Amino acid sequence: MPTYAYRCRDCTETFELQRPMAESSAPAPCPEGHADTVKLLTTVALTGSAAAPAPAGGGCCGGGCCG
Repeated sequence: MPTYAYRCRDCTETFELQRPMAESSAPAPCPEGHADTVKLLTTVALTGSAAAPAPAGGGCCGGGCCG
């Protein structure tokens, strides 16, 4: 289940919730009970064995066609 980050506009507390994607836009009260919150834009880091290895040889294009 995805984790979404939110920030409370009243107390400026930042918090995270795990919820289904279908509920990502639903209101999310802060832990202090305030209702005026906004969902934050977050980035996802992809790692693992599916990532392609970097080309050998260095340089911007593998070392064969640069300078």
